[in-house]
Amino acid sequence: MDTAHAPAPDPVPTRPAPGHVDVWLVRPPLPGRPPADHHTPRPSGPGHAPQPPGLSSAELRRAASFARPADRAAYATAHTALRQLLGGYLDRPPAALTFVREPCPGCAGPHGRPAVVQAGGGPPLHFSLAHSRGLIAVAVAPRVIGVDVERLPSPETVEACARALHPGEQAELAAAPPGERRAHFGRLWTRKEAYLKALGTGLSRHPRTDYLGSDLRRRPARWAVLDLPAGPEHAAAIAVPGDRPDHVTVRWLPAGLPYGEDTPYGEDTPYGEDTPGANPGGTATRSPRSGSTITRSSR
Repeated sequence: MDTAHAPAPDPVPTRPAPGHVDVWLVRPPLPGRPPADHHTPRPSGPGHAPQPPGLSSAELRRAASFARPADRAAYATAHTALRQLLGGYLDRPPAALTFVREPCPGCAGPHGRPAVVQAGGGPPLHFSLAHSRGLIAVAVAPRVIGVDVERLPSPETVEACARALHPGEQAELAAAPPGERRAHFGRLWTRKEAYLKALGTGLSRHPRTDYLGSDLRRRPARWAVLDLPAGPEHAAAIAVPGDRPDHVTVRWLPAGLPYGEDTPYGEDTPYGEDTPGANPGGTATRSPRSGSTITRSSR
């Protein structure tokens, strides 16, 4: 296993080179509860998250439609972080970005993968957004990409949802030691959702259709699906068409950034502070499972 120190990112993100993928993680605020650490935005009042800037009227309406304050905060934080990041990559004001839907690969309707309108005809920049209770992920690449993150489910949820898996995945899950089944299911499900997002179908394609288990030879041809480090409480994965990425960089996004605070991207946010053995300085590791270099960077 080769290791090397990860370089510090620029104050604003630069477009990933061909063969590279950037993944940004951020923790949403938890209304009515104190932050778990100093990287989590503090609510502006009891039971209320601070209002993030730059969202469109449609996004604000969507955020307001959630009944639970935690769900409103997670949605608003996720979409504000997405705008801040894409604005940095594209050198445009986050509030000026326009999002569209690509044609659905099944029916050609306007409900396929989300995309950002790029002015000036520059090289394509693709993204994917996911959020689960306690964690948000944004993946950016020069080719189509899907990302998913999930909080590890309860044993009861694993039991109930296992029947939706591919038969080969069900067999692997049943063979896993009881104490490892939650994590194993999380890896299976995030790989599957990342792949279906990148495919453009989402869960309109039945999860049982495709095998995304441990046997790489049985996975969909001409696709690369990689597990990501996301701490002990979550599983995460990305999927891209074609060859495996040469390099995947995973960074924590400063939680103040989506709320308009003047903080450089990747500043003072050690990766995996809740992960045993993580190196806050950032390491690049060639994973035997993925075959790609995954950099965990704090700056």
